[in-house]
Amino acid sequence: MSCLKGLKYTMCVVNFIFFICGVAVFALGIYLMTSYNLSSLLASIHAVNIASTLFVTGIIITCVSFLGFLGALKEKRCLLISFFILMFILMLVELGTACILLLYETDIDQFIEKDLIKGLEKYKDRGQNATTENDWDTLQTTFKCCGVKNVTDWKDSVPPSCCTEDPCPENKIKYWNQGCYDKLKKVFDSNLLNVGIGVIVICIIEVLGMCFSMTLFCHINRSGLKYK
Repeated sequence: MSCLKGLKYTMCVVNFIFFICGVAVFALGIYLMTSYNLSSLLASIHAVNIASTLFVTGIIITCVSFLGFLGALKEKRCLLISFFILMFILMLVELGTACILLLYETDIDQFIEKDLIKGLEKYKDRGQNATTENDWDTLQTTFKCCGVKNVTDWKDSVPPSCCTEDPCPENKIKYWNQGCYDKLKKVFDSNLLNVGIGVIVICIIEVLGMCFSMTLFCHINRSGLKYK
């Protein structure tokens, strides 16, 4: 009994921590959506940007962790089984996404490169009079790159974010000589091990959460309590 009680409160504490993290991610997504005009880097999937991704991720984390916390605290079988099913679905989605990325790595790589070029063309259509910061400005400033392949992608409309100095001087302007596509790919490849470890850790946490919820569910079921 004491072990089950410890398991119950451990599950409550862990889910409460994840709930707070989910609220923080959700709030950050709302802040970015209301404070910045962030358009997508990928032209074909305009809805995908930093703000919307954080917004949706925060909602998912908050809802799932709330179910786990409340189900464990109140010992509600319906909430515990709902938590188990949602965690199982999330794990299947993650594994499915990983398999698709591995199987179609080359095709996805080519698609992203072409779509980045389309996104860059859309940015150029905005003209130089745009005052709000764009994803391309953020990307080029953060990773110190310019264009998809190089500065020639911008032709005659090179944005100030490509400049190596801030503020950009009127004379002797120098641009970053490396394209953002190659820079992002290099950054991702160098952090591939960390990404893999992170995915494994997340899967382990999800499996433990599923085990905890099912253990509590079975204990409540064997206790002879009425369905709740």
